[in-house]
Amino acid sequence: MSDSAKIAASEKSNEKEIKEAAEEAVKNDTENNNAEENEKEGDAKSTRKKTFFTENRLEILVAVFLGITALLTAWATWIGSLHGGNQATNYTRSNNLASEGNSLYNAGMQKYLSDVMAWNTMMEYSFDLTVAESEKDTVRIEMLNEKLENYVQQNGTDILQEGIQWMVANEDVTPFHMPNITDRYFTEANDKLAESRQVLEEGQKDNAKSDAYNLVNVIYSVVLFMLGIVGIFKKLPNRAVVLIIAVAALILATVYMCTIPMPTGFDFGSFFAPK
Repeated sequence: MSDSAKIAASEKSNEKEIKEAAEEAVKNDTENNNAEENEKEGDAKSTRKKTFFTENRLEILVAVFLGITALLTAWATWIGSLHGGNQATNYTRSNNLASEGNSLYNAGMQKYLSDVMAWNTMMEYSFDLTVAESEKDTVRIEMLNEKLENYVQQNGTDILQEGIQWMVANEDVTPFHMPNITDRYFTEANDKLAESRQVLEEGQKDNAKSDAYNLVNVIYSVVLFMLGIVGIFKKLPNRAVVLIIAVAALILATVYMCTIPMPTGFDFGSFFAPK
């Protein structure tokens, strides 16, 4: 074989090797690109699976919790106003009962003083009766006995008459030694004043409950503020943190509100019943 033939054969062999090497390089590049794309798609899928707070979900959650907070704020405001109305009603009623109790107390004092004066007068008649008996003046004795009987019936209260019966039965010198006789003049007054204090305590409880609902409203206002500024933050994690804090405050305020008793006599259906 000539030198020129050998050279030609060598060149063909080199071209073939270069071509195969180029094809192999293209194949490797293609496989690498496919691998990178698959890896990126896998990372993207993995990221989508791990991330709960997406833009769309965050917007929906904010809108939902804004609506819930607005409704709860309206409810707390309404119930708080009902407690405030009960408070005002109980305070007014307590003042009226206290005034009535004071009037009854003054009336009881007047009855007591009247009975004391009546008893003093009867003591004078009793002294005159003793003198008449010592003098054996039958006409005067009969007159004084009748006068004493009529006087106590006309001028003495039932309490004094009962005290006189107790005095005679126990051989005492005065009806005012009967146990608790003085307190009986002020029984009605004391009952009214006790009722006034009880109603006042109910009003104070309503006041405390109204203040508690006002506190709930303040927390709800903070929640509304935080939900409103969620969109200000550009990074999604920051938005998520603000949303979580707002929801936590909403839950705590709602749980606290549920522990506050409803107004006395509250019936939701009564507001819609025909009148």
